[in-house]
Amino acid sequence: QVQLVESGGGLVQAGGSLRLSCAASGRTFSSYAMGWFRQAPGKDREFVAAISWSGGRQYYADSVKGRFIISRDNAKTMVYLQMNSLKPEDTAVYYCAATSSDGIYYSREYNYWGQGTQVTVSS
Repeated sequence: QVQLVESGGGLVQAGGSLRLSCAASGRTFSSYAMGWFRQAPGKDREFVAAISWSGGRQYYADSVKGRFIISRDNAKTMVYLQMNSLKPEDTAVYYCAATSSDGIYYSREYNYWGQGTQVTVSS
């Protein structure tokens, strides 16, 4: 069992930066790949980024590649999403999730989810 709690969302101007954090509890955290998803009003939840259990591999959606960086600290059971050069279209609720599957791009493959944190980017 893994419990996830996101933090760090807020309101930022276009071009600004935010760092999201995801605090995980559970002794098996390091065995899960971790992902960030987002959902804007009226839209489906979409993949943003993921990181392997070791942190050695990172995966990004094309829309955020070069702007966002995912990282993890297994000793602290934390996952981070550094978001730079933010755009209004990045506005959404951002969710942290854990998966034991190889299907890291698909929300249906994730076993555990946080409650989400709102990110709003003003133009």
